[in-house]
Amino acid sequence: MAELALDGSNPDVSLLRDINGLAKDAPHWLDRVVEFVGEYGLILLMVLLAGWCWWRIARRSAADEAPAAVAGVVWSGLAAGIALLLNVPLRAFVERPRPFVDHDGLDVLIRGKSDFSFVSDHATLTMAVAVGLFLVSRKAGLLAIGVALLEGFCRVYMGVHYPTDVVGGFALGTAVALLLAPLAMMLLTPLAAAVGRSRAGWLVRGRPSPASGDGIPYPEPSAYDKGLAA
Repeated sequence: MAELALDGSNPDVSLLRDINGLAKDAPHWLDRVVEFVGEYGLILLMVLLAGWCWWRIARRSAADEAPAAVAGVVWSGLAAGIALLLNVPLRAFVERPRPFVDHDGLDVLIRGKSDFSFVSDHATLTMAVAVGLFLVSRKAGLLAIGVALLEGFCRVYMGVHYPTDVVGGFALGTAVALLLAPLAMMLLTPLAAAVGRSRAGWLVRGRPSPASGDGIPYPEPSAYDKGLAA
């Protein structure tokens, strides 16, 4: 598969040069910002977004819905870890060199990348978390998907991945998060419910159910409420 990227007329290479060419024309400070954001910043933002999603769900979900919702947030992180593990043999099988190995003239913002290129770990991780969060909360999930897309753009801008490396990472992260979600929720939801009944119940803190008649407004049903957690 590595040979597919060697032809300069290949659309994958052309798009790589177009996006990476923005780095050549950008001021030095902007390149440094994109370097930090693309390597660390957006990963941290995704972690904070998942934490915010857990905190909001833990404080606002009805008591009978909280375990499934919190389990969904936990699954988003586990899905990312599983996707990254699956990427290890995938990279070794494809053996696609980094774009700067085969193509001169790229503005590479991060030096020293010696591992294979397909698929992008950063794209895989961020999209797996994003899709997992989307199953819990559409609004948080859409924001997370936007972060993942920006991560993919940054990786190409930095000259360390081909566009198809990013697309492949998005596909891998999405597949893991979606296909394994039913099994994961079947296992994690009872575990979250057990935690909710323990001394660590504040980790899975739901408010009283509507049957209690407390008059508290309840959030719109999530995707889990509409079937995934059923």
